[in-house]
Amino acid sequence: MEIQVEDSGNAWVVAVSGKLDAVSASEYEKVVGQLIAEDKTRLVVDFANLSYISSAGLRVLLSTAKQLKPKGGSVVFASLQDNVREVFEMTGFSSILGIHPSLAAALAAV
Repeated sequence: MEIQVEDSGNAWVVAVSGKLDAVSASEYEKVVGQLIAEDKTRLVVDFANLSYISSAGLRVLLSTAKQLKPKGGSVVFASLQDNVREVFEMTGFSSILGIHPSLAAALAAV
């Protein structure tokens, strides 16, 4: 997994590529946790290049949303590939997390 972070002006874009699973979830958690600790609490997670997500990956996404809530922050997810979108839909995550078809749409929603 590779993670790139960029300031878009109105939110921090966290671009994740590869697989978000039990092996890589702690790296994601570390990067996002550091952003939150620095009060960078408007996040857009770009999954355009994410090829796989496991239950461990879903857990850290939910954890991110829970950490941001008391700080008045928000996180939305963009550009899910079909197989990742299916996992979100099967688990119900698509109804509890903000999902957007493109990075531009997600940035507009944050």
